[in-house]
Amino acid sequence: MLNITAERDNQRAKIHQVLTDAFGQTQEAELVDKIRNSPNFIPELSLVALENEDVLGHILFSRINIEAAQILALALAPLAVTPMHQRQGIGTQLVQVGLSRCRELNHSIVVVVGDPRYYRRFGFQKASQFGLHSSLPIPDEAFMVLELKPSALMNLNGNVCYPAYFNEV
Repeated sequence: MLNITAERDNQRAKIHQVLTDAFGQTQEAELVDKIRNSPNFIPELSLVALENEDVLGHILFSRINIEAAQILALALAPLAVTPMHQRQGIGTQLVQVGLSRCRELNHSIVVVVGDPRYYRRFGFQKASQFGLHSSLPIPDEAFMVLELKPSALMNLNGNVCYPAYFNEV
């Protein structure tokens, strides 16, 4: 049975391995370490998917600023599942539980850089439709936003400022 819970300190090495295995490189794992050591880290929004205490997946939501509007939002990054457990719905469950926790903690907006075919099913839409643009050099269709509270995106526009450590991924 899969259990999704906030990460514990003793799981960090396992999370690092999941991220490295899932992406085939260490940059995403190093990004998570940098976010953990920043003021943008929200411990309750660093979630692991566990099966018999084995870490099968991880998702992280961290604070991010929307310039001009002076609004805080959340960045969903990264999402990872061990290669041998991919395509079994674990990532979907992590996103669903994570978004639910974001709502419980009273957050309004989540942004993500990713595959539109995957993230649209959770309600994400192209951010440029709402006047939002990324500080990262990414394709327009890959930068998406989700409104967690009604009208959170109304009359909002600006540059979503990713912290410098995102440039290393």
